[in-house]
Amino acid sequence: MTSLDQKINKYFAGLVVHKDLTKTIKGNAIVPSYVLEYLLGQHCATDDEASIQSGIETVKNILTKHFVHRNESELIKSTIKEKGRHKVIDKVTVELNDKAGVYEAQFTNLGLRKVQVDSDYIKKHPKLLVGGVWCIAELSYQPVEEVKQEPWHLESLKPIQVAHVDVDQFLTARKEFSTEEWMDVLLQSMGFNPEMFSRRGKLLLLVRLIPFCERNYNLIELGPKGTGKSHIYSEFSPHGILISGGEITVAKLFVNNASGKIGLVGYWDCVCFDEFAGKDKKVDKNLVDIMKNYMANKSFSRGIEMLGAEASMVFMGNTRKSVPYMMKHSNFFDELPDKYIDPAFLDRIHFYNAGWETSPLRSELFTSGFGFIVDYLAEVLRHLRNQDFSHAYQKHFTLNSEITTRDRDGVQKTFSGLMKVLFPNQNSTKQEAEEILAFALEGRRRVKEQILKIDETFASVTFSYTDLESNKETEVTTLEAKQYPTLVRHDRTTAPQQSEELPLDQHDAPFATVKDSVKAKPGHLVVPENSKGYGFRRLFAAHLRGARQISVQDPYIRAFWQIRNLMEFMQLIHELTPEGEETKVVVLTKSDPDRCVEQEDNLRKIQESCAGSRVSLEYSYDNTDGFHARSITTDTGWKISLDRGLDIFQRYEISPFSLATCVQEERLTKAFEVSYLVQSAQ
Repeated sequence: MTSLDQKINKYFAGLVVHKDLTKTIKGNAIVPSYVLEYLLGQHCATDDEASIQSGIETVKNILTKHFVHRNESELIKSTIKEKGRHKVIDKVTVELNDKAGVYEAQFTNLGLRKVQVDSDYIKKHPKLLVGGVWCIAELSYQPVEEVKQEPWHLESLKPIQVAHVDVDQFLTARKEFSTEEWMDVLLQSMGFNPEMFSRRGKLLLLVRLIPFCERNYNLIELGPKGTGKSHIYSEFSPHGILISGGEITVAKLFVNNASGKIGLVGYWDCVCFDEFAGKDKKVDKNLVDIMKNYMANKSFSRGIEMLGAEASMVFMGNTRKSVPYMMKHSNFFDELPDKYIDPAFLDRIHFYNAGWETSPLRSELFTSGFGFIVDYLAEVLRHLRNQDFSHAYQKHFTLNSEITTRDRDGVQKTFSGLMKVLFPNQNSTKQEAEEILAFALEGRRRVKEQILKIDETFASVTFSYTDLESNKETEVTTLEAKQYPTLVRHDRTTAPQQSEELPLDQHDAPFATVKDSVKAKPGHLVVPENSKGYGFRRLFAAHLRGARQISVQDPYIRAFWQIRNLMEFMQLIHELTPEGEETKVVVLTKSDPDRCVEQEDNLRKIQESCAGSRVSLEYSYDNTDGFHARSITTDTGWKISLDRGLDIFQRYEISPFSLATCVQEERLTKAFEVSYLVQSAQ
């Protein structure tokens, strides 16, 4: 186990599971993770290997004997009939038969209908009436003489969820973890490998938890397919429901005026609309109007009666266009059905999560470590819905007075939600509170800027905050605005114009292929974390063109991906060297004590592959303690100072069919800085 695994087992003994076990036992059982982890928590919540293996076998036996597969439903019915009674694990939905005055259950996989349910179960678990709940149910069979009578009887019913959560114990144990450790614990609990995500990447994932701990929180996330946007809402919590396809009726979501039956928002903490984007979807304009009122006022009408609810609304969908294309030609809401591209509706959204910054799911992104039993964490988050952390930043910062009430609400609800997730004890430092506040401002600004493109009557707002101690005001912009400043609309009548040429050392340089005519200039470049569009060609080409000897000093050309970066740097030099010329690259690095043989072998392979070409490689090692600085120098008089060396990319999928493998500009970057300095030519 890692040190973090040991720590979480120490302070949350019996409340964590090895996340690999969920995949191990799931097999072909179509059942949410929280159901499996509930069972694992009963039998495998330990770090003792023998107990884990015994528990796995127990859980597998339970699933084999009691989980109902649709294609085995008749066999299970036969088992109940022959044995007289039998326990099943299935999703149970209950309806009121108003004519007979009884509640009747439907078992999704078993296929049974009209099984009478005692009203006491409904009083304890009202969600049985809306959407259904996964349960362990004991059914019996008793032959009947009359055709109208039902032979199936419900003997017991127990929803699958943690019975009790000690929140005080949770808060006490949280104090034992640093912020970085806690973020990693939460990511592992969500099933992700924290080592594969940057700090900003982690925040983008943790935002998905806010609807479970913040009442009436409205979140939208649009991005490429396959990034796991809806996973957290279908697998994580028994208090959330996922609506596939994005199409739903007013009666099902809010209230059926004919029967008076309350819809999903009255029973669930979070309602997520999956596949929300799509121009071909049929949308009821009346539904949009009711949603607008609910998202703004937390209420909806049933005839002449106004009803309140606290369900958060989450909208997940796929985008087909790239971010710069949408910035130049449309807006980030353009993929939604036309009736939802309503400024009044969109203005109710508190945060737009940048789905395009999240990598498509692949095996290495999933954790093999320990995390909370997801149902346990879901219950803690549900408890935190009763608290309000939205003003915790005010002892350090104040928001710009120009920010409207609706914008302010969006920022404060996001801030409150992330505080609950990361700092449930409200013990964040000033710097940590500032990080969360800036992140909340960015997500709300993304919403507002897109609305401004759609409706000119909305007033623009400066999203900034002021440090009460220093009186310094900081404006928050979105990451994509920093990346593509030439595509940002600075007014509402003129479309953005792409600059043909900008010096490479300016922060607002375009993400285009560097032309030979672009002149190298001294300067400084700051690249934010999770950026795209920064390849070696853009960063170095203008300053390396014409050089015939290039020296690279980087003590961290050791791991596979770092040496791969060097190979791509060599490829760039090869492209910049004219036919008939030769360029020598001299590399100075440190020998890796743990994998020096592999390091030497890989560097030698690059050297040999370049032999006989227009570019050659020489390398050597400097293992002195004082070797830390990373730079590139040329015989033409340039020195490029690199705070991260060539290791500027976050980990990406290495595959011949991955665009990120072939195109550096499609990779997410780490945060880094580059300085371009003039020195005398050699």
